[in-house]
Amino acid sequence: MTSGALLHAFRRGAWHPSLDTAPLPGDTAVRLALVPELVVAADRRRWDTVAPALPAAPDDRRALLLTALDTFEDGVLDIGGLGPQSGAGFRAALWRTAGIPPALTDRWCGMLRAALTERPPPAHDGALALVALPGNTFTCLAAVLDQVERSAAVWVRPSRREPLSAARLVAALLRAGWPAERIALYPTVQGALPGLIRRTDRQVVFGGSGLARSVTALPGLTLHGPGRGCALVPARMPADRAVEWLVPLIAADAGRFCSNVRTVVCAGPAEPLAARLAAALDALDPVSLPLTVSREPGAAHHATRSVAERMRPGDRLLTRRPPVVAGPDGAPCATPHLVLVGDGSEDPPEHPLIGHEVPFPFAAVVRASERDAARIAAGSLFVYEPPQPAAPRRTP
Repeated sequence: MTSGALLHAFRRGAWHPSLDTAPLPGDTAVRLALVPELVVAADRRRWDTVAPALPAAPDDRRALLLTALDTFEDGVLDIGGLGPQSGAGFRAALWRTAGIPPALTDRWCGMLRAALTERPPPAHDGALALVALPGNTFTCLAAVLDQVERSAAVWVRPSRREPLSAARLVAALLRAGWPAERIALYPTVQGALPGLIRRTDRQVVFGGSGLARSVTALPGLTLHGPGRGCALVPARMPADRAVEWLVPLIAADAGRFCSNVRTVVCAGPAEPLAARLAAALDALDPVSLPLTVSREPGAAHHATRSVAERMRPGDRLLTRRPPVVAGPDGAPCATPHLVLVGDGSEDPPEHPLIGHEVPFPFAAVVRASERDAARIAAGSLFVYEPPQPAAPRRTP
């Protein structure tokens, strides 16, 4: 990225600047072009007029998407307003603006490819689709790939905290041969999301806990909110095996996924397991399970305070590292947190730390009755139970 650059929107088949802009976190010299809602409304009216005469989308969309992912990962792509960007340049830009280390970028690129290749190709239809992305991970670009494979056109609303991956995917799709009029990138202010939803036929929207309250339910709308992931630990599970199983569920992908475990529900005594799990999180290897750093002023401290503020009398933070430390380049890095709820005896599932989501590895450990464990699981989109050990093989 060059100093004073402006990341453009992409609409009506071309990259466009805007008088409305916002800075990117961590790099205030680079700004993001914002599309006003009036422009979005005009573009929908135009789409209804021009769509019948547009060149058809390729029949073999899967092959096109695989080609686009190749260049997304490692190719040199022309990003509107930023110029040519290599794979290494993309990784450096994500680290500089979003605090995502290259090792995670590599991993998430692999996850994008797996998400595409592991599902069957969908049927095509004539919908104008919207995908509104979160800022915690670009693996949600899998939803863009899915909609490109099934829809007549796709409008992408990137996160203002991390718009670079969405812009790069748009450039990769164009390079691979996806018709320019059938893809758009609409960075907007938060208040413009309902207007984008109203003006599209099918919508996939990612967001936080207030998402459902901010948008109107429509037949084509799919909301992806908090996952409130929980792990159910049986009473007789050995602690060492439980820790080995739980650490990646809590800390993989820097704890930023909605599928990460936030609540460890113990059928037996919770304190012994919690102590060993906290020690394992304190000893995390930053190479095998890297963490992100925060580029937004005060964000890391705000996120860690949200854990402390939800603790009740008797709760204990068992991890011993400082809540926030200096990352590799001095930027603040929130360290893994583990809280034992109460004294490890049974506690009701209404505790404010149960299911609490933050952009770093965090879990609350609670002992619960079978009934309360079922209630916690019912409020979670991701429920994990330990894998059963393989039965011994009979020798002849």
